Amino acid sequence: MTSLPRRYGSIDVNLDAGERPEAVADRSEEALLALVSSVNIACGGHAGDEAAMAATLASAHRLGVACGAHPGYPDRLGFGRTSLAITPGEIAATVEAQVRALDRIAGRLGVQLTHVKPHGALYNDAACNVTVAVAVARGAAPWSGRVRLVGLAGAPCLEVYRQAGFAVLAEAFAERRYEPDGTLRLRRYPDAVLHDPEEAAAQAVGIALDGEVKAVNGCQMRLRADTLCIHSDSPGALAVAKAVREALASAGIIVAAPGAP
Repeated sequence: MTSLPRRYGSIDVNLDAGERPEAVADRSEEALLALVSSVNIACGGHAGDEAAMAATLASAHRLGVACGAHPGYPDRLGFGRTSLAITPGEIAATVEAQVRALDRIAGRLGVQLTHVKPHGALYNDAACNVTVAVAVARGAAPWSGRVRLVGLAGAPCLEVYRQAGFAVLAEAFAERRYEPDGTLRLRRYPDAVLHDPEEAAAQAVGIALDGEVKAVNGCQMRLRADTLCIHSDSPGALAVAKAVREALASAGIIVAAPGAP
């Protein structure tokens, strides 16, 4: 990878986790947790159960990784990646129930949740649909003084979350391609995910160091982000995470979780 000028700054690197029971049970996901500063834990909507939540919380806490909830549409069959035609009230209710389920286990383990990040289609719908964003904020409202809400960098949802009283984290993605309007390329396209570790690492450094990302049409977009996401269920996720950490370190970027809201 092309060498970059050494500058100093910091960024959070987060991982969507607790979604694959086998990776939790055999503790292989711990290798990924050791490479990030924050984790978003599936809490029963699209994936995750009590055992997976407890194991992921315990592993992350032991590794010093900040723990957050990762609620999605209640759609385990579709892994929460398809929008559901449910009411704003139903969205708020399922978000609250999922966060509460994780928080209950976290409390037993002495872990403080630091953030809430919607998953999949709920995340994408909230990014650009104010009604959905308001519903997500309503669902997370019982934790508004304790957690940050995570949303797509540059998306309207961030202002909705701020207006609802939340501190926010603007998120970008190390291994997802972007459309020219700043949205994520839909997963139905074969090039939606970056599988090459060096390509993902270069994108991560470009975002963290220069505040820029290249869209699918080749144009460079400005993108200010507080946190970078890596998906644990992507093929080659461990190689991607290692490459991202190494590239950020080489660029003088410190990986650290945000402070308290």
